Amino acid sequence: MAGWRFSPVWQVSGKARGVRLAVAGLVLGAAAQSALADVWAFVDPQGVAHFASEQVDARYELFFRQAESFDTRLDPPPPERVVSSPVMPDPPPPPSRLLAFFDSSPSYKSVRQILQDASSDHNIDYELLQALIATESGFNTSAVSPKGAIGLMQLMPDTARRYGVDSDRHGPLERKLTDPRINIRAGARYLRDLINMFPGELELALAAYNAGEGAVMRAGNRIPNYKETQNYVKNVMALYAGLKPPAPPAAATPESRYPHSRVRPAIRGGAVGRGNLPAQIPSVPQPPDAATTVSN
Repeated sequence: MAGWRFSPVWQVSGKARGVRLAVAGLVLGAAAQSALADVWAFVDPQGVAHFASEQVDARYELFFRQAESFDTRLDPPPPERVVSSPVMPDPPPPPSRLLAFFDSSPSYKSVRQILQDASSDHNIDYELLQALIATESGFNTSAVSPKGAIGLMQLMPDTARRYGVDSDRHGPLERKLTDPRINIRAGARYLRDLINMFPGELELALAAYNAGEGAVMRAGNRIPNYKETQNYVKNVMALYAGLKPPAPPAAATPESRYPHSRVRPAIRGGAVGRGNLPAQIPSVPQPPDAATTVSN
């Protein structure tokens, strides 16, 4: 579901000045890395860090540069790029500045075990969940979008109900969605269903998480022509790229001859809420019933 900022943000607990100093220190030297995909950042007076895949305005400074661009499509590369040697170099490590910034966030660290459990239970990369939540809510458990999406993974109440979260004697649905464990469990199940719905097309699954499955289908199984959604996908992928660089290509075999490549983030973006999508978007069809979805 869409979050509540134009640029990806994450709320860092503590004094704004300390957070700004952390960002400033991490930004220094970033330009020395040769790379294709950039992530820019600034910290506002409330101590909220904003991320974007280009310099949106003068407040943004270069945060890190990614050594590889990437795409999740399995398109065959040119013949000269086919790898035939069984000995491959190790992949580059994730940018230390990005990892250090996450590790300085108490709000992120407080939900790491929940993320690890969701990653294992639903066969979703931990780093993908990490990037999506950073974009959606900035790891703010009480975040609410203009259209009513709630919590870490910005779930709309109707979506949450489809995944077994509802009001009962233990409390109203809206309050339950501010519980990190409930929110992440339901959100990860929803994301897993979208990944299954668009196999091999992670960008489409992310676009559907932001704009709805129906919007992606009406666009011919492409990212819809909504600026918000395009920006959202770029930003999640930019952070995902920084947190989990591509694995080294395997030796050429019928199965491994065409490794994943990944899309280079090129435009600014972030999650801003269903309120920024065109008002005429019709309601989307329901995904497969939760009881019949593939459990991973």
